Amino acid sequence: MALKQIVTLIDDLDGSEASGTVTFAIDGSTYEIDLSEKNAAALREALRRYVAAARDAGTQGLAGRSRVTIASTGVSRNAEIRAWAHSNGHVVPARGRLPQQVVAAFDARH
Repeated sequence: MALKQIVTLIDDLDGSEASGTVTFAIDGSTYEIDLSEKNAAALREALRRYVAAARDAGTQGLAGRSRVTIASTGVSRNAEIRAWAHSNGHVVPARGRLPQQVVAAFDARH
């Protein structure tokens, strides 16, 4: 028997189909949100002025400094890991943090 699983990202703001995951960080915390192209563009537009005035902190910012970075991928690494985990018999939550042993297993296979 063949099994084909399809992972569909859902926009965390409005419930429509998301086009990807946007990752951003501020005040030392990193966040991911699945967004449609429209909502991702709105987020980028809202932050554009601040990003334009900011300096690049690189990977080593100063402690206590606020940082905002934005990155986008078509399908997030977490979505890729979830799809792989489901097709390989691992149990993972639909949302939230992935179990470290599942991430390690994914990394070992890829």
